[in-house]
Amino acid sequence: MDSSPLALQWVICIDIISAWFLIGVEGQDISDEEWCGYDRKREGTEMIAIFLAPVYLLFCFYIWVRAIRWMGACHWLFQMKWTRVSMGIVYTLLVFSILIAFGSPASLFRTWVKRISNYWLGTLMYLILTIGVADLLRLICKRLRFQHKELLFSPAGHAAVGAVCFAVILVFTVTGIVTAHCIRTTDYEVSVEKDGGKLDELNVVLVADLHLGYNIGNWHMKQMVEKINRQSPDIVLIAGDIFDNEYEALRNPEQLECTLSGIRSRYGVYACYGNHDIEEPVLAGFTFSKKGKKKESNPRMDEFVKKSGIQLLRDETVLIEDSFYLCGRADYERPGRGIDTRKTPEEITEDLNREKPILVLDHEPRELQELADAGADVDLCGHTHDGQMFPGNLLIHLFWENPCGYLKKNQMHNIVTSGIGVFGPDMRVGTKSEICNIRIHFQ
Repeated sequence: MDSSPLALQWVICIDIISAWFLIGVEGQDISDEEWCGYDRKREGTEMIAIFLAPVYLLFCFYIWVRAIRWMGACHWLFQMKWTRVSMGIVYTLLVFSILIAFGSPASLFRTWVKRISNYWLGTLMYLILTIGVADLLRLICKRLRFQHKELLFSPAGHAAVGAVCFAVILVFTVTGIVTAHCIRTTDYEVSVEKDGGKLDELNVVLVADLHLGYNIGNWHMKQMVEKINRQSPDIVLIAGDIFDNEYEALRNPEQLECTLSGIRSRYGVYACYGNHDIEEPVLAGFTFSKKGKKKESNPRMDEFVKKSGIQLLRDETVLIEDSFYLCGRADYERPGRGIDTRKTPEEITEDLNREKPILVLDHEPRELQELADAGADVDLCGHTHDGQMFPGNLLIHLFWENPCGYLKKNQMHNIVTSGIGVFGPDMRVGTKSEICNIRIHFQ
């Protein structure tokens, strides 16, 4: 869901606009393909973050004012000074939890503050949307004439409306938290009009966007591995964003390696890197890197992948069973160590026997027409999170030709998964955490 997924997700209400913006366009303005202008664009991104900070604080103040008035209307206890001061201190810590976590050294304290801030961001989104809609309706009702209007604007009416808003926010938040940690299986079946050599069909399990770190840990991975193995896959493909920008955020890396190495498949597990598989600090979806420093993965990330039994493809192609090709692309935004510009679709396939099936593994669902023209048969992607949280799941369609699911481009099949993990808020509303079981039939 940073640098591109996951032009409208947050610095926090705009957190709202920026975890969505980032899932749609996030990070496109600092692409490695335009490296010569990187420093200037990096500074521009940081300036946007600084500019949006006061907007975030204004929204938080607005929420505080509306909440304290509602609670005061509910019970006299919330009208007392000591109660409001105590609540104000807790609320202030929540508001600044993002900054506290960002500035803290790697530690258990930082882990817990980061997790709290991620829940806060998701809750804040629905606080703003719900209270904003309620206040808009209140302004409209003030200008209308109807019976018992005075009851609606009485203290009791205020308390009742606030209770409805609280219930709506609670439903969205709790549902989002539960949904984010419940992995589902989505089935696809496609036909490729090429000879599969020794294979009549291929059972592929596609996963993406694990975002291992503060939100996603070993419990989630155990659930994922169990569901993958249940499909009896021929091959397992991971379409990037294995990490969440920080290797230090992993809780017990050795345990995670052991869990991931439990994936069973006939031809192994392959992966490409995504835009989050690099080491850089992230604050509310905005990345802050050292000036002039190329963005690349932490060597410990590479070692983790290797120990997990995953073969990483960086603009590389492998021929499997002399039956089909698998091409793993470097990330569009951050090609990574040793790659300044990733190969074009034509360069990927130019030396391949195009009479054999060609599967492409790419983090972002880009260059679909170019891949189809280059002879790719199946293009498997992630990155978008399907918008992750309502209304992001609606806005995401503004940014991607295929934000999630299936699309046929000429003779090429493009499948985009909504992913396993989350970016930012540890919630999914209107989307699902999934693995994709794809059965490919060869003609």
